[in-house]
Amino acid sequence: MSNISIIGLGGMGRAIGARAVEGGHAVEVVGRDAAKAKELAAALGGATAGTFGTAPAGDIVVLAVPYASAVPVVAQYGDALAGKFIIDISNTFNADATGLVIPEGTSGAQEIAKAVPASAHVVKAFNTVFGHVLAQGRPLDVFFAGDDARAKADVSAFIESLGLRPLDVGGLEMARWLEGVGPLLMGLARNGAGTFDIALGVDLPG
Repeated sequence: MSNISIIGLGGMGRAIGARAVEGGHAVEVVGRDAAKAKELAAALGGATAGTFGTAPAGDIVVLAVPYASAVPVVAQYGDALAGKFIIDISNTFNADATGLVIPEGTSGAQEIAKAVPASAHVVKAFNTVFGHVLAQGRPLDVFFAGDDARAKADVSAFIESLGLRPLDVGGLEMARWLEGVGPLLMGLARNGAGTFDIALGVDLPG
């Protein structure tokens, strides 16, 4: 099992943290509001609360903050993230979820990767899963992308340990297309499905 640090106290951080604790991982939760971090750690049962801005205890760091905050957060951490495998779960769609705020040719994950120490490696994952669906404990598919083989292997194993199926889509340049799934899912939930209780998955015949 791994040591996991989750930066962010929202629904996705809580859902990933709950499944990580259940999967036997040592989980640290971190937020700017120390009292809320302690409350979440207690609610998860067995988790600990870390101090925002100091070196995370986990080898895998789940960056569970909105994209608008992601680059400033990793910049504030600076060298404290050296050697870490960082999972970026953010979505980069605009206010009405009809497009992306990221310019052509890049992605939120790639911009985050530019801001972390050279020895840290960013893996895009979990952004194609709604937090409330993840919290239901169902088996789901989780798509991920990254450039470092070891980071991808460790993140894949972590995803699998949560009772989820990891599906590798390629290098970090593919993160833009994973982020593009966000508006697709929002549109599907609002229109064709008529519910946000949905999940994207792959059927492998045979």
